[in-house]
Amino acid sequence: MTKLIIQIPCLNEAATLPAALADLPRTLPGIDVIEYLIVDDGSTDGTSDVARANGVHHIVRFRRHRGLAAAFMAGIDASLKAGADYIVNTDADNQYSGEHIGRLIEPLLTGQSDIMIGDRNIRELRHMSWTKKLLQRVGSRIVRRVSNTAVPDTTSGFRAYTREAALRMTLVSDFSYTLESIIQAGKSRMAIGHVEVATNAHTRPSRLFDSIAGYIKRSAATIVRIYTMYEPLKVFSYAGALIFLVGFAFVVPFLWSYYRFGYEPGKIQSLILAAAIMIVGVQVALIGLLADAISGTRKLTEDTLYRLRKMELDLLARDRRQDGN
Repeated sequence: MTKLIIQIPCLNEAATLPAALADLPRTLPGIDVIEYLIVDDGSTDGTSDVARANGVHHIVRFRRHRGLAAAFMAGIDASLKAGADYIVNTDADNQYSGEHIGRLIEPLLTGQSDIMIGDRNIRELRHMSWTKKLLQRVGSRIVRRVSNTAVPDTTSGFRAYTREAALRMTLVSDFSYTLESIIQAGKSRMAIGHVEVATNAHTRPSRLFDSIAGYIKRSAATIVRIYTMYEPLKVFSYAGALIFLVGFAFVVPFLWSYYRFGYEPGKIQSLILAAAIMIVGVQVALIGLLADAISGTRKLTEDTLYRLRKMELDLLARDRRQDGN
């Protein structure tokens, strides 16, 4: 029996959640059971009560607000424990068209992809300002480069996962899951696909960030941090080489002056400064070697976590079978 669980992270979504739930499919080809799960991220407007009243099968509720990334991962964990073979994540503001969930999971059912991401075709969105469209295009291009993927809409929250892909997912950011999960999946050599999806009418402004400047700052920090986790030797080697070259740039004038005019006592300070900067550059490069060793340990830790999750789910499945007998 193939089960799909559609999860929805929520924060004070009592007004928009009923429409989002009504838009979700009840049946899909290749899927035997469809269930809904919401993660109530510390809502104060009765979101969980609205979810129960609208027939949601699973509710995960935080006592206080913990952020979108934490809500997303809690939903993934709860969906796996509930026996999901496939997981779809969507938004509670009914931004994404529920009828296109079938498009998302079809490549997963046929084994073509491990993860599918809905492409909103940002250029055609009327409610999004040109500034946000430009930032989204630039940000998506950067994420594609660092993750070695071809996802055009990296900030889309409309995405589908196989059970195996969900089991291997670990997030360290407390801001948003969208960028980090793509970089992690790309570096883990997962098959990531995308398909164009429709969006519904705009219902409310985004609650993820207070200002564009704040969003840029936090997104950039997330990209740099996650990329450094997976490519530490490359990052620190480039940084060390750049610092070394800056130091060497101070050496060139000294050597030129020494060649032309001989030793001049007043120029020795530039040589000392250059040596100090070049030493720092070498030290940064050496830090890269240490970080690369730590990165190897992190990969082993991720694999161990995957195995523990899989064992836990296998035990839960065995207990369910025994209870059924």
